[in-house]
Amino acid sequence: MGCCGGWVVVVLLLLEWKLGLVRLLLRTLRHTFERYTAPRIAVDLPPVKFSASPSPTPLNPRSSPTPGTIQCYDKGTNTPLGTARAIPPEEVVEIVARARAAQRRWAQTSFSTRRKLMFALLDYVLAHQGVLCETACVECGKTMMDGSLGEILTTLEKLRWTAAEGEDVLRTEVREVGLIAAHKRAMVSYVPFGVIGAIVSWNYPFHNIYGPMISALFAGNAFVGKVSEYTSFYAGYYEAIVREGLKSLGQSPDLVSFLTGFAETGEALVAAVDKVTFIGSPGVGKLIMRKASETLTPVVLELGGKDPAVVLEDADLGQVIPILLRGTFQNCGQNCIGLERVLLHTSIHDKVVSALLETVKGLSQGPSSAPPVKDLGAMTMGGASVKKIQKLLDDSVKAGAKVLAGGKATSDNFFPPTLITNVTVDTPIANEEVFGPILVVMKFESDEEATEIVNRCPYGLGSSVFSGNVARARAIADRIVTGMVNVNDFGINYLCQSLPFGGVKISGFDRFAGREGLRGNCVARASTEDRIPGVKTSIPPILQYPVTEAAFAFTEHLNRVLYGTLAQMVTSGVALATFKAPAKK
Repeated sequence: MGCCGGWVVVVLLLLEWKLGLVRLLLRTLRHTFERYTAPRIAVDLPPVKFSASPSPTPLNPRSSPTPGTIQCYDKGTNTPLGTARAIPPEEVVEIVARARAAQRRWAQTSFSTRRKLMFALLDYVLAHQGVLCETACVECGKTMMDGSLGEILTTLEKLRWTAAEGEDVLRTEVREVGLIAAHKRAMVSYVPFGVIGAIVSWNYPFHNIYGPMISALFAGNAFVGKVSEYTSFYAGYYEAIVREGLKSLGQSPDLVSFLTGFAETGEALVAAVDKVTFIGSPGVGKLIMRKASETLTPVVLELGGKDPAVVLEDADLGQVIPILLRGTFQNCGQNCIGLERVLLHTSIHDKVVSALLETVKGLSQGPSSAPPVKDLGAMTMGGASVKKIQKLLDDSVKAGAKVLAGGKATSDNFFPPTLITNVTVDTPIANEEVFGPILVVMKFESDEEATEIVNRCPYGLGSSVFSGNVARARAIADRIVTGMVNVNDFGINYLCQSLPFGGVKISGFDRFAGREGLRGNCVARASTEDRIPGVKTSIPPILQYPVTEAAFAFTEHLNRVLYGTLAQMVTSGVALATFKAPAKK
């Protein structure tokens, strides 16, 4: 029994070493305790119902008659909500300075404290899904369903993953060393940058500002982010939630600020922070880079996409068709990883188009802030987006494309769900980001042609390949030039928060989300220390100053011992063992 008991212990120890079951259990218990002891956030809820009448003229953020303010309005009804301050550049500098001061204390907090903040935010979002979605319905124009998927689900998953895995990701790593440094322990520690900035787009007003904030805070940074002038009305409410959580943990609310303003506010932010994330268009991304170059501030750029879905003839159409519709019309097409190109194999083209057309013709659209439930909401930028999409469609039709449904705007607030076919690689709509409810269909005859069509586009954010043959789909996916790809799915990679998010080509560079994104909020600092007490690096006398001619012969033999063949190692090892340095003068 004693012998068997010993083997059982050995097996259990090996299993623990390989699988970490006990560590997993202890971690789960610790995280559960932290969640149930996390503070409960309570803030005043904002108004989401308004009695004002719609404006007779189209509104935009610069419609406010009061200087230094932003006009806020319901994007579906054109109803004025009020105004938000346009924070001047000099005040941005002061806000960042206060955040920097607060960060010095926050950087010293334990991961347990930071997890409690994540759990507090998670519980608040979970309990207030309705009002958070309503804020997005009012100011962004999206539907409640689009809000639930794009604002709530994504934020909850980011909070969950960060709380569950963040400490392991940011824990100091011990790296391997070679023979030359065998007496040293080499490490990489992840040190907070200081103040992380972000300038985010309007299409997901809650999630887009909370996403980079979550990672910045867990990594020990302060966070100052600028929201879009198109979605500024509820920025104060979003800010109050996290500030209340910080205060409950005994931290300064100055650690986090959400800014409202125009371009000059964003420029001041870029110049003041230690690293900045920008989510927007390639054109504005270039301006951000230019401004950041003045202070050599590192940037993360996510600049949109023209994401393709390649559908092979053996794909499961019962799965694929609903995904194509959701991927295209989610958030009225205002989605950076939305499907902007649907590539259909010629043998299934007509069948799939017929099925898509039937649904597209029946989609409902209207103001999401008022009943009844709609399939699609409004265009957040209103007339600016509508005019751009209309011109792109008209130019594409002139180039030979065919509109089967929709295609003509009826107001500045909405663009109807549209299906366009007979699109080639040279059609304007195949190369420019639409950011609207347009389902673009293209044809291909072979896997090689599909790959070529996809890669002709200047964007390279996400992509999807659908096939009953996973190996075949993966082979195509491996040849597609994008930052992300899904086999037999769409956009699911963003709900796998362990994965990095970002693109290539004009879709931007660097990554947020995943290990890479979380570590991107830190300086990866290399360090060494003695591994064995009393064993230190000592410079051999022959290599000390003043140098003699024998010094080179010594290092030559040393390099052969360390990196040479077996014969070289033996020969040079003997030479070093018998080496006699000449006396120094």
